[in-house]
Amino acid sequence: MNNPLLYLEDLVVGQRFVSGTYKVEAAEIKEFAAKYDPQSFHLDEEAAVNTFFGGLAASGWLTASITMRLLVDGGLPVGGGLVGAGGEISWTRPVRPGDILQVASEVLEISPLSPRPGRGIVTVRSKVTNQEDKQVQVFTFKLLAAHRPL
Repeated sequence: MNNPLLYLEDLVVGQRFVSGTYKVEAAEIKEFAAKYDPQSFHLDEEAAVNTFFGGLAASGWLTASITMRLLVDGGLPVGGGLVGAGGEISWTRPVRPGDILQVASEVLEISPLSPRPGRGIVTVRSKVTNQEDKQVQVFTFKLLAAHRPL
């Protein structure tokens, strides 16, 4: 996406952003799981059938990683990068092979950093949905934002 970069003075509470999309493939689910979250419901379709998920499901951490990619690729065009300062994440529905994810974000709060002039903390809520517009993740986080460079 070709969104202009935004700085602290450009952001306002209530401002919304929508990312591009990302299709999740079974091979990617398994590859990520083998390396970082090796549980049967992320690794093997047959074994996954008899689990809580009832079929192959992406690790929540893969979903979070895809979310970050979509945000960086233009879903939240903050100048200076998306520098995290904490957050809370909820996975509300499993991500399955073939799901197409998209992130919709909203600025919830903007607070100046008094000991560090020229910077502030921006609180954002990002909701991730699949191709059926069903929510799969909610990520509320704080990021460090700077004023536009001179």
